[in-house]
Amino acid sequence: MTILSQVRRRALLSTAFAGLLAAAVPASAQQSGQRVTVTGEISDSWCTISGLMFAKGTAHHQCAVWCALGGIPVAIRDANGNLYLILKIGDDEDSAGNPRVAKLATHEVTVDGELLERDGVKYLLVDRIADDKGVITMTHEEHGIQPFGN
Repeated sequence: MTILSQVRRRALLSTAFAGLLAAAVPASAQQSGQRVTVTGEISDSWCTISGLMFAKGTAHHQCAVWCALGGIPVAIRDANGNLYLILKIGDDEDSAGNPRVAKLATHEVTVDGELLERDGVKYLLVDRIADDKGVITMTHEEHGIQPFGN
């Protein structure tokens, strides 16, 4: 299996996963979603949660792009360390594993949308990207090379 077919396969699986997550949120939780504005860095959830890679800014940019295209769910991490898994951006039904989302990897953004929570996990249905400051500049020179954990 080629790298490209593996990426496509992961993207399809990720899209299906995101659909299952959205479907798994009960109607009562969907109706009780609250309007929020969130500011933070867009990153893949694997490196952020596992601590496997140094998951911040330019030091992590290429890895975040590969993970997003490979189907790893993308999240926004705010200044307090809260993670918000992005289920959808605008009217784009294919946000998970989509090149549009990958292009935002490691950008600092402010988004407006609907927050849904279930079992302690925060999900965002992003209506719009209100501000995009671009890639956060955190280099290996500033923070040291940390390839396996923080």
